Amino acid sequence: MAPAKKTPTKKTPTKKTATKKAPAKKPTPKKKYEAKTKPTQVSPASYLAAITDPQRRQDCQALVELMSAITGKPPVMWGPSIVGFDAYHYKYDSGHEGDCCLLGFASRKADLTIYLMSGFEGAGELLAKLGRHRTSKACLYVKRLSDLDLGVLETLLRRSAAEIRKRYP
Repeated sequence: MAPAKKTPTKKTPTKKTATKKAPAKKPTPKKKYEAKTKPTQVSPASYLAAITDPQRRQDCQALVELMSAITGKPPVMWGPSIVGFDAYHYKYDSGHEGDCCLLGFASRKADLTIYLMSGFEGAGELLAKLGRHRTSKACLYVKRLSDLDLGVLETLLRRSAAEIRKRYP
């Protein structure tokens, strides 16, 4: 005769063996966005002096003079590589807000990057007259200032600064 099969007995969970549910996670509060690019104590003069290409350094110095004249403010380093002039506080409908330089530039490896507001009325016509450049969002990329009509550049920068001041008083 074959041995009788044992039928497994069903254990009912006890307090010791019952699985516990993990406590509900508390929603983490959203962190306030903190801009990476903000004014620093670095000297703009030392930044400019470190530019090894003499023509690029001269172009940057010309931008310092032009942007200082437009904004009426001295240059301030924003982060390690942006020379900025004046500042404004912005707040978007999404709630995102922060501070930014009114005008600025940076000497990058391939180009001079000029930071300004794009899309204001008449900007397209000015860019068409400016000379050799590329754009993206709020950046204007140029190889050298001699590629540009400097009168058009000044008008573009003045109009950009005026538009920013109008939108973010």
